[in-house]
Amino acid sequence: MFDLKSENLKTLALYIHIPFCATKCVYCDFNTYAGIEKLMESYLNALRIEIQLWGEKLHKPKISTMFFGGGTPSYLNLGQITELIESISQHFQIEGTIETTLEANPEDICTTKLDEYQKAGINRLSIGVQTLDDRLLKILGRRHDAKAALNAIEKTIDFGFANASIDLMYGLPTQSLEDWSETLEKVLNLGLPHLSIYCLGLEKGTPMAQSVELGELPNPDPDLAAEMYELTVEKLADLKYRHYEISNWTKPGFESLHNINYWENLPFLGLGPGAHSYMPGVRFSNIKSPREYIFRLENNPNRAATSRSLKDTIQVIDQIENISGTTEILDTLMMGLRLDTGISEATYFSRFDHSLDEKWHATITTAISDGLIKWEKDKESNLPNRYLQLTQRGKILSNEVLARFFAVAKN
Repeated sequence: MFDLKSENLKTLALYIHIPFCATKCVYCDFNTYAGIEKLMESYLNALRIEIQLWGEKLHKPKISTMFFGGGTPSYLNLGQITELIESISQHFQIEGTIETTLEANPEDICTTKLDEYQKAGINRLSIGVQTLDDRLLKILGRRHDAKAALNAIEKTIDFGFANASIDLMYGLPTQSLEDWSETLEKVLNLGLPHLSIYCLGLEKGTPMAQSVELGELPNPDPDLAAEMYELTVEKLADLKYRHYEISNWTKPGFESLHNINYWENLPFLGLGPGAHSYMPGVRFSNIKSPREYIFRLENNPNRAATSRSLKDTIQVIDQIENISGTTEILDTLMMGLRLDTGISEATYFSRFDHSLDEKWHATITTAISDGLIKWEKDKESNLPNRYLQLTQRGKILSNEVLARFFAVAKN
């Protein structure tokens, strides 16, 4: 059950959702909106109320990392990010310098905003590039072209953001292996410290999925996408990038600490419409509508009623799910196997009071035999610890690996 006095709540990763976009990309099914800029100021006021409520409810917990995602956080006007961070600093504990990430689109990046971000405490930028092929950028409905993306990356680095990452996508409709290779070559010439590289997922209800259904765009070939992934793994390994998570590569010291918190299935708090949270024994999400989110917070008569129930105090919470022990174990396996380090047998035992091999022996043995996972000894400790890790083949077939664990849990 959810316990506000739990020691595990003393430190949280904090996610802040900014739902505004200048335009909505045709592949996107995130909780984002275009054409509602008139709500921006009232939304930020409501967000500050939610920040205050959670600070009171959790007794001003310590924040380990902060992440402004969206939507398009860089679409906010000058000063608005600074005001949000000031509000967070007032109601949460921020000790020293913590990783503070802001997602940005290339067309928003300018020296004025970069200066504001640095002064506000933003020390990591994640830039949504997606591809450096102008033809494919048009298919994706992106507002920038390849030249603008490269200029934005150059400005970011020149301004002093050493910790900069970009997002790329492969497996796009009409994209060839040669197209992908050309984008990779251009990106790798930049020497960025971190890359997030995802395979396109056709999400039901998006304009792109509808175009594929109508035959206006070809359905991406999963075998070709697998070739693109293997090419990516090979090229980045040659340049000594660490493939530390299925879709993420880093130079030493530039891992996304915020995302590692997710992958290790540790507590996090999400603020804003549609934001998700996880705390010991429970996960919950906010209502999706920005208008309803604003209305409920502006008309909340119980702002300081910290003794009331969670939904009464934080009136924008929509769904609450109490998590069983089995669900927590499966979540830990699902997320932890995404990491190159895998799942520590010792950490797993400490958390769940049984060994990996004890509960999952048959599943692990079969998957090892099929070349999907492996045991790796702890090379940095003299203690008898080992890690359960995906093989390279297992990374490509990770959904199949996880399905095996879920199947056993259901029986």
